Amino acid sequence: MKASISFIVLFFTHLAIAQTATIKGTVKNEEGNPIEGVSVTYKTQGTITDSKGNYELKIPSNLEITVTFSHISYTTITKKVNIPKNRNLYFSPKLITKIEEIKTVTIRDKKDDAEGIDKVPIETVKKLPSANAGIESTLKNIGLGVSGTNELSTQYNVRGGNYDENLVYVNGIEVYRPFLVRSGQQEGLSFVNPNLTQNVKFSAGGFQAKYGDKLSSVLDITYRKPRQFGIGFEASILGGSLTVEGISKNNKLSAIIGARYRNNSLFVNQKDIETNFKPNFTDVQTYVSYHFNERFNLDFLGNFSLNNYKYTPISRLTKFGTISDPKALVVNYRGKEEDQYLTIFGALKGTYLVNDNLKLELTSSTYNTQEEEYYDILAFYGIGNVNSDFGSDNFGDVEFSQAIGSQLDHARNDLDALITNIQLKATLKKDKYLFEFGAKYQLEDIKDRIIEWEVIDSAGFSLRPPNLLPRNDEPYNPYTGPIVPFSSTRATNNVQINRVSGFGQWSKTTYIKDHQLWFNLGVRAQNWKVKADNIESKEHTVISPRAQFAIKPDWKKDILFRISGGYYYQPPFYRELRDSIGIVHPEVKAQRSIHLVLGNDHSFLLWNRPFKLVTEAYYKSLSDVNPFTVDNVQIRYRAKNNATAYAVGFDARINGEFVEGTESYFSFGYLKTEENINNQGYIARPTDQRLKFAVLFQDYVPNYPNLKMYLNMVYNTGVPGGSPSYANPYIFQNRLKDYFRSDIGISYVFKDAENTTNIKWLENFKEFSLGIELFNMFDVQNSITNTWVRDIASSQSVAIPNYLSGRVLNVKLKIGL
Repeated sequence: MKASISFIVLFFTHLAIAQTATIKGTVKNEEGNPIEGVSVTYKTQGTITDSKGNYELKIPSNLEITVTFSHISYTTITKKVNIPKNRNLYFSPKLITKIEEIKTVTIRDKKDDAEGIDKVPIETVKKLPSANAGIESTLKNIGLGVSGTNELSTQYNVRGGNYDENLVYVNGIEVYRPFLVRSGQQEGLSFVNPNLTQNVKFSAGGFQAKYGDKLSSVLDITYRKPRQFGIGFEASILGGSLTVEGISKNNKLSAIIGARYRNNSLFVNQKDIETNFKPNFTDVQTYVSYHFNERFNLDFLGNFSLNNYKYTPISRLTKFGTISDPKALVVNYRGKEEDQYLTIFGALKGTYLVNDNLKLELTSSTYNTQEEEYYDILAFYGIGNVNSDFGSDNFGDVEFSQAIGSQLDHARNDLDALITNIQLKATLKKDKYLFEFGAKYQLEDIKDRIIEWEVIDSAGFSLRPPNLLPRNDEPYNPYTGPIVPFSSTRATNNVQINRVSGFGQWSKTTYIKDHQLWFNLGVRAQNWKVKADNIESKEHTVISPRAQFAIKPDWKKDILFRISGGYYYQPPFYRELRDSIGIVHPEVKAQRSIHLVLGNDHSFLLWNRPFKLVTEAYYKSLSDVNPFTVDNVQIRYRAKNNATAYAVGFDARINGEFVEGTESYFSFGYLKTEENINNQGYIARPTDQRLKFAVLFQDYVPNYPNLKMYLNMVYNTGVPGGSPSYANPYIFQNRLKDYFRSDIGISYVFKDAENTTNIKWLENFKEFSLGIELFNMFDVQNSITNTWVRDIASSQSVAIPNYLSGRVLNVKLKIGL
């Protein structure tokens, strides 16, 4: 009898164990940081999260139950689940800070929102499928006011500005990009290495005085200090990276080093140009920190980058026109292009805590870029009709190709730029006030040799520049004068620019009753002097006042309102001083932009999960504008302050757990920006990107949460397509077609911080995942610029779109030790 009872007890015990399921995940706060000590309970059963925010709880299967997540500093949330037996459900909630209990913590957590600073989740950056994966690509997708229509470029436009108008900082040190890069194919790697990054902050306008003198935006990157030894490795068809980090036994010295390699030939081979393409992009970075004592810390940031770009075009076939009148450009090439971009960067930063209220920072950095751009390319081109007869065996073939002419492009360009600076910053806390001051001296020494010319032949006649007299009227009358290049630039410039800048700002957080208020007032100033050989020196000074205000009302809803603005100047860099024929103009003044930004942040719970809605309306009035043209990623300035402009728009983004345990983003933007050159009237600027829709969606298979999906989708309306050389831009106001791109990535995570495994060969790995990525999965033909084909017989210039990459498949492996 006793044996029977024991058997029955054991049977039902086994049955009860077999009829269980598991819910597990990681609990994080609003900033995306893990929370330790969160109580995860079901009735009388429960567990708590560990130091990494991880939890795992056994619950009854095939039964709807309620799991509660609670912590003394955060709001409690509940989750109803019904999980089949022996299955796992991955659920990672985000807990909201309790406003009524810890006001000081809330103010600190909301400080970035009050300042109009966007925090970009670094884990999302690492997982986002993109042709040129990195922080900048993520910004194009989820950043307010950010747009970009070249997947091979890390450059981006912000609210009507161009690539040169964006500030980039790494650990408080401003970084730069090469000068001569003309194409996204040549860029290779961004300066910022996501594998070394801890925090990403971004402001699309109305930013504080402590940030530098640019017109559009600030990207503020913080590299992490290692806490333990680790190795990370990534490999794909496009390249790979290796990251090694560690800390000394006494915890004083920490170092992290990252090496990257990339090859874009896979994308170029998908284009409409047949080439022999041999790119080689290599980058090595290190961040070393030594903690002398509780008051003094010394940091070093170093970077070495080498881009070798070898390009031999063979032929091109680009179809364009309409369905009823399809056309094709047929080109045969001779010659090649060989470019090299070598950059070296080093910065040393000392931080000294005088006391609990005063911090001093002294930073010195040096940036050197050595760039070579050599090419001789001869092109024979013609335009033909495309067979549009669906019943024909030759449907889609090019027929009746008419030879239009030929073109010879030549360049021998060399540039050597050395930028050195030293900067002192002070931060003083006094009661509710925060004072920040800074002063900086910078010397820019640039040696530039430009030799470029272009000879164009059409219908057997050499084309002369339209602005050169006497004009030829071929083919009706022969021209017997010498052959003159259609365009020619030949110059040697030795330029030194001395800059002295400084800022001071005051911030305060306070309460009126239970309404939280945040203020910031600041001013920047810069003086610079341009010296060049055989050119009269010029000296300029600008002063830039800025202000921000935010209020978080004591409402049941978590809503914050903010307003910011001020005067923003962009003192000209070397590229802005040089005109189209290579002459440097020291008299060029700083462009000025008056910002006004109105913003609103609303955090709320939907489906018992955290969400956030961010909206911003803005207006920018620009004066002393230096007009420019954009060709791929090359910007050419007129080196004249002969225009005024404006930009107005609205941006909105909602992000949250549309799928439980994942973060997804949906964003929308409207922009209108126009310029008035020499009082001819307002026309669209080259960056007039009217509408933007973007989606970053994350998902996983419920019964197999380790199988994850990432979708990156962007739609932008077309920008102005530019105009031929010497042409009046007021005549050429056509637009490129709309830009649409969708990338998808699917990966299986065998092991990471949130997922453990019993597979023995994975015991020594901290992370192991394998995935595939499909770029441009709908194979949409997007274009970045136009090639203008000139026909002397018809006296017309035909715009031929330059298409970007097509559909590309990539395989990716990620390992962490």
